[in-house]
Amino acid sequence: MPDPLTGLELRSTISGDARLTLTLEPVTLTPPGPDEVVVRVEASPINPSDLGLLLGPADVATLQPGGTADRPTLTAAIPQARMAAMKARLDQSLPVGNEAAGTVVQAGDNVAALLGRKVGMIGGAMYAQYRKIAARDCIPLPEGASAADGASMFVNPLTALAFVETLRAEGHKALVHTAAASNLGQMLNRICLADGVPLVNIVRSEAQAAILREIGAKYIVDSSAGDFREKLTDAIAETGATLAFDAIGGGKLANAILHAMEAAASRNATEYSRYGSSTFKQVYIYGMLDTGPTELDRGYGFAWGVSGFLLTPFLIKLGMEGNMRLRARVAAELTTTFASHYTATISLADVLDPAVVAAYAKKATGAKYLIDPSR
Repeated sequence: MPDPLTGLELRSTISGDARLTLTLEPVTLTPPGPDEVVVRVEASPINPSDLGLLLGPADVATLQPGGTADRPTLTAAIPQARMAAMKARLDQSLPVGNEAAGTVVQAGDNVAALLGRKVGMIGGAMYAQYRKIAARDCIPLPEGASAADGASMFVNPLTALAFVETLRAEGHKALVHTAAASNLGQMLNRICLADGVPLVNIVRSEAQAAILREIGAKYIVDSSAGDFREKLTDAIAETGATLAFDAIGGGKLANAILHAMEAAASRNATEYSRYGSSTFKQVYIYGMLDTGPTELDRGYGFAWGVSGFLLTPFLIKLGMEGNMRLRARVAAELTTTFASHYTATISLADVLDPAVVAAYAKKATGAKYLIDPSR
């Protein structure tokens, strides 16, 4: 029986006095069960989906460092207006980090073949030096792949694949994606190019458009341009896109997409209908880069829908066989289709550095941070 392992784990706590506190806590892991492994975490990304738990609704302008160099702490104030939504998590010390990769250092009897292997894993509590986890939640990395290669093999790749799976299941022929030059957006482009799915990419600058052109994207529309609506309508008319996935959430972009879809659908109409076209248009909001209200003016007929999209419910609905099919594709194309690139690699202590927080909390396109807890 292997000895228990002790390592540091990042925790996020929100207290009743409207304070966020981040700490590094020592955690001792008991030996793995028959179908479990203990992984030394060597790489874990900071995804936008991690920031909601890590920083919550805190005002990052109020960050205050504390503790010691080895065991830093970080606190921040939470605006009182945001506290009502936090009632269910008050005074709970919650581990953070959706996904990671590392080396299996202990393995149960039924999964002993994984000992010494590098694996990617998903399941929360990944911002830690060690993670005990069920072997079914791990994927062995291909020969020669590094922990950094496998760190982001779940959230973004499976989300991008889920978009294309949804397109097929709902009978659409093309799709629209916002914040399209992101790490996820680049993966989606590679998938759509390989699978023959027309993809309309919405970006916010010429620099972002250049990123996508370099990887072969065909339809790229800049939302900051004066002719954005016209160019978007043209691209949608050419592709026949009636499905969109929106990472922005707030503001008027989803509204603009629906207007463009309706205008494209109406271009060849031979009869006027006061109810708009009969072409159904669907926008799924899967991110909150803009946390403000989603503004809809409903000026695109009645055949439309706007709803939220989360990866976990989608995967549950897809079933085990479908999940294994998607995971197998990710593993096979880990360093090509699903390659991730990082701005910087930081330590667990760096995650609690106010200057570093200010950088990764921006969620800027092309600025993705990787945590190496062994640093």
